[in-house]
Amino acid sequence: MPESSFDPARRRAYFRANLRLIGGLLAIWAVVSFGCGILLAPWLDQWMLPGTTIPLGFWFAQQGSIIVFCLLIVVYVVGMNRLDRRFGVSEGD
Repeated sequence: MPESSFDPARRRAYFRANLRLIGGLLAIWAVVSFGCGILLAPWLDQWMLPGTTIPLGFWFAQQGSIIVFCLLIVVYVVGMNRLDRRFGVSEGD
């Protein structure tokens, strides 16, 4: 769809949907990295990562938040592709 035929109301809706997606993913990242990795780490340390002797709070602080961040990147790519198709601005195949 040419840029000029994308009316202002539709642009705002697309931008809001994009911000909702980004905001949700950032909230998840903040909870996992700051919440589980720092604030809740002592409480989470009472449990071990399944199959290991690694405390869960330590794991979130060292590895978990990085893994979740990488997964959130994948979720963002998939979500934006769906959003682009829904609003007719996909780059095509």
